[in-house]
Amino acid sequence: MEERELTEPWEGVLVAPDSDSGTGVLVLSGSSGRIEQERARILAREGMVALSIRWFGGSGQPPGICEVPLETFVSAIDLLESVGVRRFCLLGVSKGAEAALLTSVYDRRVDGVVALSPTSVVWANVGPGRDGQRHPYRSSWTWKGHPLPFVPYDDEWAAGPKDRPVAIRGWYERSEETFADLLPAASIPIEETRADVLLVAGGDDAMWPSLPFAERLADRHRASGGTTHLISRADAGHRPRLPGERPAPAAPHFRYGGHPSADAELGAAAWPHILRLCLR
Repeated sequence: MEERELTEPWEGVLVAPDSDSGTGVLVLSGSSGRIEQERARILAREGMVALSIRWFGGSGQPPGICEVPLETFVSAIDLLESVGVRRFCLLGVSKGAEAALLTSVYDRRVDGVVALSPTSVVWANVGPGRDGQRHPYRSSWTWKGHPLPFVPYDDEWAAGPKDRPVAIRGWYERSEETFADLLPAASIPIEETRADVLLVAGGDDAMWPSLPFAERLADRHRASGGTTHLISRADAGHRPRLPGERPAPAAPHFRYGGHPSADAELGAAAWPHILRLCLR
């Protein structure tokens, strides 16, 4: 494999396989903001050109997930196209899955999306925008300079003791109830993507209800005639691990649900479907 670090127009890593299948995968982290180098290497070993980028918190980017331009991901697809990629896939987890699904709606080049622990709606910002402010709530994403409709958070929800990691799934569930009238406009329009979609979710996700979200996405995509597969495991949490990946790091602030063996087994169950979607 050949690995190249990128610094412009964003930080990232591009990993090229020894034997190129013609597929390129854009790999997106969740709210950690990290570059998913290990995951990119694993995909490259299977013959895919794998690109992972820092999409917030870097130079010239919003410091938080606040009004992040979806064009950020379009430009990453442009880079994959420039190195000879012919089939384009996106693989994202959590907020990265939200970005991947939305990008596939707006960029018709996307052939496949792997959404790990996804959401079915656009949520408000996580962290500050370019102005350094977290409030009032704004959309996580923009397209052509316009914020996408979103669901804000109900700050009346109480997380419990702050001296231990907290599960915030209830915050998302409460916010959906409080702002139910905003859900239709904020729904990710999965009906409009031409991409095949693979959804992977754990029933014990403690960050947000990714399995119910995934079920909604699957129902709407299938009803529109799209190709969707949903892989789930009742005892897995928010961070499924693919074969060859190390266990997810310890989290001092949040509970993610599941446990390492269930998260690894969910990733193992999804792995052949990931390869089938990306390498067809």
